[in-house]
Amino acid sequence: MKTFVLGGGCFWCLDAVYQMTRGVESVVSGYTGGAVPNPSYDQICSGMTGHAEVVSVTFDEDVIPAGIILDMFFTQHDPTTLNRQGYDTGTQYRSAMFYTDAEDEAAFRDAIVRNQPNWRHPIVTEVTPLGQVYQATADHQNFYAQRPEVGYCRVIIDPKIAKVRKHYAQWLTA
Repeated sequence: MKTFVLGGGCFWCLDAVYQMTRGVESVVSGYTGGAVPNPSYDQICSGMTGHAEVVSVTFDEDVIPAGIILDMFFTQHDPTTLNRQGYDTGTQYRSAMFYTDAEDEAAFRDAIVRNQPNWRHPIVTEVTPLGQVYQATADHQNFYAQRPEVGYCRVIIDPKIAKVRKHYAQWLTA
């Protein structure tokens, strides 16, 4: 099993796509990249802790290649906007990839180069060493599957799922 820690705006969006991806064993929403130990959701939302909302995606490389996981990441959010995804603004919504070793760092940087032609503006995704990851509370885990009728899910997450499905349908379970 391999785990990538990725931030692409609100973790609910990344979580929704990866929860329905073949070969993904778990998706855990949380926070990393900041200075405050064990931050609360309210502290994260203030933008003052330096943390990014992230998902830890654990997957089986025998089922789905790491490159597909990363290409899906670049498909489901806009990696060209600094500290923003749609209406969500602040450093907590930055595009970021957190590596644990040189192999992951190289894979992340290769994915940026590979995906840059898909974007009109430069990709600004941060690639940085992984620090402490703090798990979000239970109500933030698997949010979309538990509340698909919520307005945010319909307006923000559904179009992201549709975009990923258009390019990666063979990798999705639903």
